[in-house]
Amino acid sequence: MTEETKTPNQPVTNANQSKAGQGSGMSIRVPFRGGGFQTKPLGLLSPVVFISIIALWELGSQTGFISNLVLPAPSEAFEAFMQLARSGMLWTHLTASLQRLIIGWSLGSLFGIIVGLAIGLSSIARAGLSPLVSAIFPIPKIALLPLFIIWFGIGEGSKVATILFGTFFPTVIATYGGVDNVDRSLIRMGQSFGLSRSSIIRKIILPGALPAILSGCRISASIAIILLVAAEMIGAEFGIGAYILLAGSLFAPDQLIAGVAMLSIMGLCFAWIIGRAEKYFLSWR
Repeated sequence: MTEETKTPNQPVTNANQSKAGQGSGMSIRVPFRGGGFQTKPLGLLSPVVFISIIALWELGSQTGFISNLVLPAPSEAFEAFMQLARSGMLWTHLTASLQRLIIGWSLGSLFGIIVGLAIGLSSIARAGLSPLVSAIFPIPKIALLPLFIIWFGIGEGSKVATILFGTFFPTVIATYGGVDNVDRSLIRMGQSFGLSRSSIIRKIILPGALPAILSGCRISASIAIILLVAAEMIGAEFGIGAYILLAGSLFAPDQLIAGVAMLSIMGLCFAWIIGRAEKYFLSWR
């Protein structure tokens, strides 16, 4: 076998050709290979997939392949949604749910970030609070709703407390996990340049931990919607959870699917808001 046919010698030949090209004044284009697995925006793919699923669902319902007793057609669920909107009850249910969700999730995320930063930055807080967080986090928060009803009453306080308590712990864990994953060489570099502790926290630790914090906010928003529905099903007159519970008791699957669709749209809106926050605060990536 000759030397030209050996695979290991091929890069050498390319290198020699590159040197020869440089010597003769010719420029050789080298493909860029440092993309870092960066994703490409494919804006049309998501609506195409969504519309295709809805179309197949509708086709299956119209042809009888999917029983309307088991799963109503999207057109029937949309008609139930329009009836709810025309009756004026849509805004009543939606306003009640959004008010509970925004207050509970905002307070839970705020307190979670504060406690998570304290655990990540203070040895005393880590020793005292980290075992407590690990012990309480696995408890199903909906199981504590009867206790919250005893403490805060059957009104809005118990529902907001359930959402707050459920979103607090994932945010705490994501926050101090993000602080722990900040590159320590950057912190030592800031110390070597004489930066104060507050400057290091503000300019190095917080930006480095922000991706994990925002990811924790995504997770806690989904948990907040789940707890919202559970709390409204137990003791609420208005709200999307109460509407779904009423639809189930009346054996109205079209109304039930309409309520679930509203929850899905609510989750998409939260995901979009957090995604915009990521693009704004993490533009340095």
